[in-house]
This record gives sequence, structure tokens and C-alpha cells, in this order.
Amino acid sequence: MNPKDIVSTQMYDKDAFSKWLGIELVDIQHGNCEIKLTVRKDMLNGFGIAHGGIAYSLADSAFAFATNSIGHQAVSIETSISHTSKVIDGDVLTAKTALINKTRKFAIYHVDITNQEDLRVASFKGTVYYTGKDW
Repeated sequence: MNPKDIVSTQMYDKDAFSKWLGIELVDIQHGNCEIKLTVRKDMLNGFGIAHGGIAYSLADSAFAFATNSIGHQAVSIETSISHTSKVIDGDVLTAKTALINKTRKFAIYHVDITNQEDLRVASFKGTVYYTGKDW
């Protein structure tokens, strides 16, 4: 199964949360992914900026799509995020993945999240475990 089919038909089509976020699949390649979303008013916290969970969720989806796109089912075992700039209503956030290291059972990825001005707003790192099951 090709990477785009794995992500779009096996994952995204069944992912109500990513759809609620308004995530758009921009580019899916073997082990890599680019997705984006537009921040809405219902994503803002009491300070009028995007809740940190929005950037985290975008990164987590990009991470999941990238790690699973190679054809083996992967599950997250550890993640972290640093928020580096505020995100406001109307911002268009793009998440791009980068593979740091992969073994037979584990992989470490980095996800950069930028806004429409190409300003990095968050940096995410995640580790997955490959279950041994194929898509």
C-alpha cells in the first residue's frame, strides 16, 4: 500500500479529531508528512491565543501520519513540545516532519510547526514503537 493511501484511507478517513481540527493533508511521502490547519476562534484560550493543545495535536497527527506511512503500524510512546511563538485566530499552521533516527522497532521524529509567515511557533519531538503489524 502506498504512503498516501495508508494515511488517507486507513488513518485520516477514520480520524474524527483531525477532521474536527480541520487538518488538510498537504504532502505524504514514505516516512514524511506535511499537514496544515487554520486556527479558529473556538481553538483560543482565555488569553485570546490558541490553546497549546492545538499545536500539539497538529504535530501529533503529522507524527502519526509520517511514522505509519512507511507501511508498518506505529504507536507513540513518548512526545514533547516547545511553544516558541504565540498563535492567534486566523493563523495557518503547517507541520512538517523529519526523521531523526529509525531502527527496526523504534523511530524518533522531529516536527516543526510554522505559521503563514514561516515563523516557527512550536517544535515537537516524538518516539514511536513499531508493532510488527503491516497496514
